[in-house]
Amino acid sequence: MYLDTPPVVVDASPRFVLPPELRRKDEPSAWADAHKAGRRIDSFLEGPVFDADGNLHLVDIPFGRAFRVSPAGEWTQLTEYEGQPNGCRIDADGRILLADQQRGLLHLDPAGQVHTVLGPGDLPGFKGFNDLVVASNGDVFITDQGLTGLHDPTGRVLRLRGGVRGGRVDVLLDTVPSPNGLVLDAVERVLFVAATRDNAVWRAPLDPDRAGVLKVGRFVSLFGTSGPDGLALDPSGRLIVAHASLGSVFVFAPNGELVARVRSGAGTACTNVALRGTELFITESETGTVLVADLRQLTGAAVP
Repeated sequence: MYLDTPPVVVDASPRFVLPPELRRKDEPSAWADAHKAGRRIDSFLEGPVFDADGNLHLVDIPFGRAFRVSPAGEWTQLTEYEGQPNGCRIDADGRILLADQQRGLLHLDPAGQVHTVLGPGDLPGFKGFNDLVVASNGDVFITDQGLTGLHDPTGRVLRLRGGVRGGRVDVLLDTVPSPNGLVLDAVERVLFVAATRDNAVWRAPLDPDRAGVLKVGRFVSLFGTSGPDGLALDPSGRLIVAHASLGSVFVFAPNGELVARVRSGAGTACTNVALRGTELFITESETGTVLVADLRQLTGAAVP
Protein backbone atom coordinates (compact mmCIF):
# COMPACT_ATOMS: atom_id res chain seq x y z
CA MET A 1 0.00 0.00 0.00
CA TYR A 2 3.03 2.28 0.14
CA LEU A 3 6.13 2.39 -2.02
CA ASP A 4 9.13 3.88 -0.21
CA THR A 5 8.02 5.95 2.78
CA PRO A 6 5.93 4.37 5.58
CA PRO A 7 2.67 6.20 6.29
CA VAL A 8 2.53 8.96 8.88
CA VAL A 9 0.50 8.00 11.98
CA VAL A 10 -1.71 10.61 13.65
CA ASP A 11 -3.97 10.16 16.68
CA ALA A 12 -7.48 11.63 16.65
CA SER A 13 -8.97 12.83 19.94
CA PRO A 14 -12.61 13.22 21.03
CA ARG A 15 -14.11 16.64 20.35
CA PHE A 16 -17.87 16.08 20.78
CA VAL A 17 -19.72 13.24 22.54
CA LEU A 18 -23.46 12.56 22.28
CA PRO A 19 -24.92 13.70 25.65
CA PRO A 20 -26.53 11.09 27.92
CA GLU A 21 -29.95 12.75 27.65
CA LEU A 22 -29.95 12.17 23.88
CA ARG A 23 -29.02 8.48 24.08
CA ARG A 24 -31.79 5.91 23.62
CA LYS A 25 -30.89 3.27 26.15
CA ASP A 26 -32.56 -0.16 25.97
CA GLU A 27 -34.87 0.85 23.12
CA PRO A 28 -35.48 -1.61 20.27
CA SER A 29 -34.52 -0.61 16.76
CA ALA A 30 -35.41 -2.24 13.45
CA TRP A 31 -32.08 -1.02 12.08
CA ALA A 32 -30.17 -2.71 14.90
CA ASP A 33 -32.18 -5.88 14.35
CA ALA A 34 -30.98 -5.93 10.72
CA HIS A 35 -27.43 -4.65 11.14
CA LYS A 36 -26.40 -5.38 14.74
CA ALA A 37 -27.96 -8.81 15.27
CA GLY A 38 -30.64 -7.28 17.48
CA ARG A 39 -28.18 -5.79 19.95
CA ARG A 40 -29.59 -2.79 21.81
CA ILE A 41 -27.68 0.37 20.93
CA ASP A 42 -28.30 3.91 22.12
CA SER A 43 -27.31 5.65 18.86
CA PHE A 44 -25.31 5.26 15.66
CA LEU A 45 -24.00 8.58 14.41
CA GLU A 46 -23.23 9.12 10.72
CA GLY A 47 -23.23 11.69 7.93
CA PRO A 48 -21.13 14.56 9.35
CA VAL A 49 -21.28 17.81 7.38
CA PHE A 50 -20.66 21.47 8.25
CA ASP A 51 -23.02 24.32 7.45
CA ALA A 52 -21.99 27.85 6.52
CA ASP A 53 -21.96 28.92 10.19
CA GLY A 54 -19.54 26.19 11.27
CA ASN A 55 -22.17 23.97 12.89
CA LEU A 56 -21.71 20.23 12.50
CA HIS A 57 -24.74 18.26 11.32
CA LEU A 58 -25.10 14.54 12.08
CA VAL A 59 -27.72 11.83 11.72
CA ASP A 60 -28.61 8.96 14.05
CA ILE A 61 -29.61 6.00 11.87
CA PRO A 62 -31.54 3.66 14.22
CA PHE A 63 -33.77 6.34 15.74
CA GLY A 64 -34.44 8.58 12.74
CA ARG A 65 -32.85 11.69 14.18
CA ALA A 66 -30.74 14.59 12.96
CA PHE A 67 -28.59 16.77 15.20
CA ARG A 68 -26.76 20.07 14.98
CA VAL A 69 -23.64 20.60 17.10
CA SER A 70 -22.44 24.17 17.59
CA PRO A 71 -18.72 25.02 17.51
CA ALA A 72 -18.97 25.25 21.31
CA GLY A 73 -20.26 21.67 21.51
CA GLU A 74 -23.96 22.34 22.16
CA TRP A 75 -26.18 19.60 20.75
CA THR A 76 -29.63 20.35 19.26
CA GLN A 77 -32.00 17.70 17.96
CA LEU A 78 -33.45 18.99 14.69
CA THR A 79 -35.90 16.20 13.97
CA GLU A 80 -37.07 12.70 14.79
CA TYR A 81 -39.12 10.81 12.24
CA GLU A 82 -39.95 7.31 11.04
CA GLY A 83 -36.92 6.42 8.97
CA GLN A 84 -33.25 5.48 8.93
CA PRO A 85 -31.14 8.48 7.83
CA ASN A 86 -27.61 7.43 6.93
CA GLY A 87 -26.09 10.23 4.82
CA CYS A 88 -26.36 14.00 5.17
CA ARG A 89 -25.29 16.83 2.88
CA ILE A 90 -26.09 20.53 2.51
CA ASP A 91 -26.62 21.86 -1.01
CA ALA A 92 -25.63 25.25 -2.41
CA ASP A 93 -28.94 26.77 -1.28
CA GLY A 94 -28.46 25.59 2.30
CA ARG A 95 -30.95 22.73 2.13
CA ILE A 96 -30.25 19.73 4.33
CA LEU A 97 -30.53 16.55 2.30
CA LEU A 98 -30.71 13.08 3.85
CA ALA A 99 -30.07 9.66 2.29
CA ASP A 100 -32.50 7.38 4.13
CA GLN A 101 -32.30 3.59 3.98
CA GLN A 102 -36.08 3.25 4.12
CA ARG A 103 -37.46 6.41 2.59
CA GLY A 104 -34.98 7.49 -0.09
CA LEU A 105 -33.70 11.02 -0.63
CA LEU A 106 -35.24 13.50 1.77
CA HIS A 107 -35.16 17.26 2.39
CA LEU A 108 -35.10 18.32 6.05
CA ASP A 109 -36.66 21.78 6.32
CA PRO A 110 -35.90 24.40 9.03
CA ALA A 111 -39.05 23.37 10.95
CA GLY A 112 -37.78 19.80 11.32
CA GLN A 113 -40.13 18.27 8.76
CA VAL A 114 -38.86 15.81 6.16
CA HIS A 115 -40.03 15.90 2.55
CA THR A 116 -39.47 13.20 -0.06
CA VAL A 117 -37.35 14.19 -3.05
CA LEU A 118 -36.86 10.68 -4.45
CA GLY A 119 -38.71 7.85 -2.75
CA PRO A 120 -38.83 4.06 -3.15
CA GLY A 121 -41.93 4.39 -5.34
CA ASP A 122 -40.02 6.62 -7.75
CA LEU A 123 -37.20 4.15 -8.23
CA PRO A 124 -37.79 0.57 -9.39
CA GLY A 125 -35.53 -1.85 -7.55
CA PHE A 126 -34.93 0.50 -4.59
CA LYS A 127 -32.60 -1.22 -2.11
CA GLY A 128 -31.93 1.41 0.57
CA PHE A 129 -30.00 4.65 0.22
CA ASN A 130 -26.77 5.05 2.16
CA ASP A 131 -24.86 8.22 1.30
CA LEU A 132 -24.84 11.15 -1.10
CA VAL A 133 -22.75 13.96 -2.50
CA VAL A 134 -23.91 17.14 -4.23
CA ALA A 135 -22.13 18.40 -7.36
CA SER A 136 -21.61 22.10 -8.09
CA ASN A 137 -24.39 22.02 -10.71
CA GLY A 138 -26.87 20.62 -8.16
CA ASP A 139 -26.78 17.00 -9.32
CA VAL A 140 -26.98 14.55 -6.41
CA PHE A 141 -25.00 11.29 -6.51
CA ILE A 142 -26.47 8.60 -4.24
CA THR A 143 -25.48 5.09 -3.20
CA ASP A 144 -28.33 2.56 -3.20
CA GLN A 145 -26.79 -0.05 -0.92
CA GLY A 146 -29.44 -2.13 0.81
CA LEU A 147 -28.00 -5.44 2.05
CA THR A 148 -25.83 -6.08 -0.99
CA GLY A 149 -22.38 -7.64 -0.76
CA LEU A 150 -20.10 -10.07 -2.53
CA HIS A 151 -22.96 -12.60 -2.41
CA ASP A 152 -25.20 -10.09 -4.20
CA PRO A 153 -23.10 -7.48 -6.03
CA THR A 154 -26.06 -5.45 -7.28
CA GLY A 155 -25.69 -2.23 -5.28
CA ARG A 156 -26.18 0.89 -7.34
CA VAL A 157 -24.78 4.38 -7.72
CA LEU A 158 -27.36 6.87 -8.97
CA ARG A 159 -27.29 10.44 -10.22
CA LEU A 160 -30.35 12.65 -9.74
CA ARG A 161 -30.01 15.46 -12.22
CA GLY A 162 -31.05 18.81 -10.80
CA GLY A 163 -31.18 17.68 -7.18
CA VAL A 164 -34.28 18.76 -5.27
CA ARG A 165 -35.66 20.38 -8.42
CA GLY A 166 -36.04 16.86 -9.71
CA GLY A 167 -35.02 15.38 -13.00
CA ARG A 168 -33.76 12.29 -14.69
CA VAL A 169 -32.24 9.51 -12.58
CA ASP A 170 -29.17 7.91 -14.13
CA VAL A 171 -27.99 4.49 -12.94
CA LEU A 172 -24.21 4.89 -13.16
CA LEU A 173 -23.28 1.56 -11.57
CA ASP A 174 -25.36 -1.48 -10.66
CA THR A 175 -22.70 -4.07 -9.82
CA VAL A 176 -21.27 -2.76 -6.55
CA PRO A 177 -21.06 -5.00 -3.45
CA SER A 178 -22.36 -2.59 -0.82
CA PRO A 179 -21.81 0.94 -2.22
CA ASN A 180 -21.36 3.34 0.67
CA GLY A 181 -19.60 6.72 0.92
CA LEU A 182 -18.76 8.68 -2.19
CA VAL A 183 -16.93 11.85 -3.17
CA LEU A 184 -16.17 13.78 -6.36
CA ASP A 185 -12.69 14.93 -7.28
CA ALA A 186 -11.93 18.66 -7.42
CA VAL A 187 -12.96 19.09 -11.07
CA GLU A 188 -15.91 16.68 -10.74
CA ARG A 189 -14.70 14.36 -13.47
CA VAL A 190 -14.09 11.33 -11.22
CA LEU A 191 -16.38 9.78 -8.61
CA PHE A 192 -14.84 7.68 -5.82
CA VAL A 193 -17.16 5.08 -4.25
CA ALA A 194 -16.54 3.05 -1.10
CA ALA A 195 -17.52 -0.57 -1.81
CA THR A 196 -17.74 -1.74 1.79
CA ARG A 197 -18.14 -5.50 1.30
CA ASP A 198 -15.48 -5.51 -1.41
CA ASN A 199 -13.23 -3.79 1.16
CA ALA A 200 -12.15 -1.36 -1.53
CA VAL A 201 -12.66 2.09 -2.98
CA TRP A 202 -13.69 2.18 -6.63
CA ARG A 203 -12.67 4.95 -9.02
CA ALA A 204 -15.31 5.85 -11.61
CA PRO A 205 -14.38 8.44 -14.29
CA LEU A 206 -17.50 10.28 -15.42
CA ASP A 207 -18.32 10.58 -19.10
CA PRO A 208 -17.97 14.28 -20.03
CA ASP A 209 -21.21 14.00 -22.01
CA ARG A 210 -22.99 12.72 -18.88
CA ALA A 211 -23.65 9.41 -20.58
CA GLY A 212 -22.39 7.35 -17.65
CA VAL A 213 -19.04 6.18 -16.32
CA LEU A 214 -15.87 5.00 -18.05
CA LYS A 215 -13.21 2.41 -17.18
CA VAL A 216 -14.24 1.91 -13.55
CA GLY A 217 -11.48 0.37 -11.46
CA ARG A 218 -10.50 -0.52 -7.91
CA PHE A 219 -8.45 2.43 -6.60
CA VAL A 220 -7.38 0.92 -3.26
CA SER A 221 -7.96 -2.37 -1.44
CA LEU A 222 -8.21 -2.77 2.33
CA PHE A 223 -9.06 -5.51 4.83
CA GLY A 224 -11.11 -6.13 7.96
CA THR A 225 -14.48 -7.44 9.07
CA SER A 226 -16.21 -4.40 7.64
CA GLY A 227 -14.72 -2.01 5.09
CA PRO A 228 -14.42 1.53 3.74
CA ASP A 229 -17.32 3.78 4.68
CA GLY A 230 -17.34 7.58 4.40
CA LEU A 231 -15.01 9.44 2.04
CA ALA A 232 -13.60 12.95 1.67
CA LEU A 233 -11.00 14.67 -0.47
CA ASP A 234 -8.54 17.19 0.97
CA PRO A 235 -7.34 20.30 -0.92
CA SER A 236 -4.21 18.54 -2.13
CA GLY A 237 -6.26 15.77 -3.74
CA ARG A 238 -5.63 13.11 -1.11
CA LEU A 239 -8.47 10.66 -0.60
CA ILE A 240 -9.57 10.25 3.02
CA VAL A 241 -11.24 6.92 3.82
CA ALA A 242 -13.03 6.04 7.05
CA HIS A 243 -12.84 2.32 7.84
CA ALA A 244 -15.73 0.94 9.85
CA SER A 245 -13.90 -1.88 11.64
CA LEU A 246 -10.21 -0.93 11.93
CA GLY A 247 -10.50 2.09 14.22
CA SER A 248 -8.75 4.17 11.58
CA VAL A 249 -9.08 6.68 8.80
CA PHE A 250 -6.65 6.14 5.93
CA VAL A 251 -5.23 8.85 3.69
CA PHE A 252 -4.22 8.01 0.12
CA ALA A 253 -2.24 10.10 -2.33
CA PRO A 254 -3.74 10.79 -5.78
CA ASN A 255 -1.81 7.80 -7.14
CA GLY A 256 -3.38 5.45 -4.54
CA GLU A 257 -0.36 5.21 -2.23
CA LEU A 258 -1.10 5.09 1.49
CA VAL A 259 0.50 8.17 3.05
CA ALA A 260 -1.15 8.41 6.49
CA ARG A 261 -3.21 6.61 9.08
CA VAL A 262 -5.38 8.52 11.57
CA ARG A 263 -6.07 6.37 14.63
CA SER A 264 -9.28 6.58 16.63
CA GLY A 265 -9.08 7.76 20.20
CA ALA A 266 -12.42 6.08 20.94
CA GLY A 267 -13.87 2.89 19.41
CA THR A 268 -13.16 1.06 16.16
CA ALA A 269 -16.25 2.04 14.10
CA CYS A 270 -14.94 5.04 12.18
CA THR A 271 -17.85 5.49 9.80
CA ASN A 272 -17.53 8.90 8.20
CA VAL A 273 -15.48 12.07 7.89
CA ALA A 274 -15.85 15.80 7.32
CA LEU A 275 -13.26 18.51 6.75
CA ARG A 276 -13.24 22.01 8.23
CA GLY A 277 -10.10 23.89 7.34
CA THR A 278 -7.15 21.82 8.48
CA GLU A 279 -9.26 19.76 10.88
CA LEU A 280 -10.56 16.29 10.08
CA PHE A 281 -13.72 15.30 11.97
CA ILE A 282 -14.55 11.59 12.31
CA THR A 283 -17.72 9.88 13.51
CA GLU A 284 -16.98 6.92 15.77
CA SER A 285 -20.43 5.42 15.79
CA GLU A 286 -20.27 2.73 18.45
CA THR A 287 -19.45 5.24 21.20
CA GLY A 288 -21.35 8.24 19.82
CA THR A 289 -18.15 10.28 19.58
CA VAL A 290 -16.92 12.84 17.08
CA LEU A 291 -13.13 12.78 16.90
CA VAL A 292 -10.83 15.40 15.43
CA ALA A 293 -7.33 15.31 13.99
CA ASP A 294 -5.22 18.18 12.66
CA LEU A 295 -4.21 17.56 9.07
CA ARG A 296 -1.18 19.79 9.55
CA GLN A 297 0.33 16.78 11.31
CA LEU A 298 0.44 15.10 7.90
CA THR A 299 3.22 17.36 6.65
CA GLY A 300 5.39 14.29 6.26
CA ALA A 301 2.75 12.68 4.07
CA ALA A 302 3.96 14.18 0.83
CA VAL A 303 1.83 13.98 -2.29
CA PRO A 304 3.77 11.93 -4.87
